[in-house]
Amino acid sequence: MQTDDIQLARLRPFEAAARLESFTRAAEELGLTQTAVSRQISQLEEELGLRLFERRNRAVFLTEEGRRLGQVAGDALAAIRAEVAALRGSHDPGTVVLRCQLCEAFYWLMPRLSDFHASHPEVQLQLVSALAPLTEATEPFDIALQTTGRASGSARLLFTAADSIFPVCAPSLLADYTAPGAPDTLGNLPLLSHRITPQDWFDWPEWFAATGLPRPSRLRMVSFDSYPLVLQAAVAGQGVALGWKRTVSDMIDDGKLRPACDLYVDRPNEISVFRGTRRSDYAAVDRLISWLKAELA
Repeated sequence: MQTDDIQLARLRPFEAAARLESFTRAAEELGLTQTAVSRQISQLEEELGLRLFERRNRAVFLTEEGRRLGQVAGDALAAIRAEVAALRGSHDPGTVVLRCQLCEAFYWLMPRLSDFHASHPEVQLQLVSALAPLTEATEPFDIALQTTGRASGSARLLFTAADSIFPVCAPSLLADYTAPGAPDTLGNLPLLSHRITPQDWFDWPEWFAATGLPRPSRLRMVSFDSYPLVLQAAVAGQGVALGWKRTVSDMIDDGKLRPACDLYVDRPNEISVFRGTRRSDYAAVDRLISWLKAELA
């Protein structure tokens, strides 16, 4: 009984570290020292007889066992928080919180939300847009959508969706080229890049490697810390950006952008949809999940 009590006491720092994939940020959230969180998790691992995290180069990564336990612990603590909020009368079970990357929220989701509201007028939806990955979410969410490969912590993956990536630019940028769709044109134009730390975003080095094109020896790279800024710079004619088909299709249809060449990189699992720890009305959440599956199919 005493051992079980000790394990339960360690679940809160473990859940925070699993959700954030960081001992340091878990310590900040809980008002503890990083050493205290690390010690609690090490003792929990010792009691369980397995590793919950891999420690590499001052960073931590969930093991498969750690991810499973993190999901269970997150669900349990979320259920407790939801019940406490309900007892206090502050929980609105009719509101579903959807967290979405800013670019997908603005360019892909917003034009389609009217269809969801028309089909499900009974669902009250709160949209939260974000630039940071799920591990940096400051508020609980029901469903989240972000690029696959970005840090997700212990959030439970529901499904993935495909997308295609190809260079895009303003039509005027290629006006002086006799073969505007030729891949070698890219070496003569500024390449707009989304550079972040860590680099969990598909960018030009990955695109050249995926297409098999030799990377030009002299590239004019212009970097931004936000992908929406990359797209706005492309629309303004400042260079060539990598475009995700779901994000840029409407801008191509409107004539603001055009494909800069005919090489596409197909990514079968480019978008991931996650279930968060917030516990709203299950039927409403299921309706949103079904709608997202259909729209992303």
